[in-house]
Amino acid sequence: MTEPQDEATGLKRLALLGLGWGFFALGVLGVFLPVLPTTPFMLLALWCFARSSRRFHHWLFTHRLFGPPLQRWEQYRVIPLGAKIIAVGAMSLSMIYVGFFTQAPWFALVTMGAICLFGAGFILTKPHRLPDGTRP
Repeated sequence: MTEPQDEATGLKRLALLGLGWGFFALGVLGVFLPVLPTTPFMLLALWCFARSSRRFHHWLFTHRLFGPPLQRWEQYRVIPLGAKIIAVGAMSLSMIYVGFFTQAPWFALVTMGAICLFGAGFILTKPHRLPDGTRP
């Protein structure tokens, strides 16, 4: 007979594993769709896998295509300059679109603006070069 705590832990692990694969799928879509970011979804997938499956965490962390940016993030918190430009540009364009072409209420615009400012601030405060001065 299994303990209720073991069952809850197993369900949590399965939920995190499912979320990890969902985030991974969104990250793969981001490779092909310019409006969908890849790296944040891969970071979320890696986080979920770290809490649910050592095997999948290792697989993603050492993946030929997705592994190097994840490793650079873990070691140095580096966000490449191109990714910064795309991210801040997409947030700005989204704000402009919502502000001028929708009838969103003022509090929704303020909330969206605050979230975008927080996100842009986070992104822009991270280095875009490795400690040795080279670009990733």
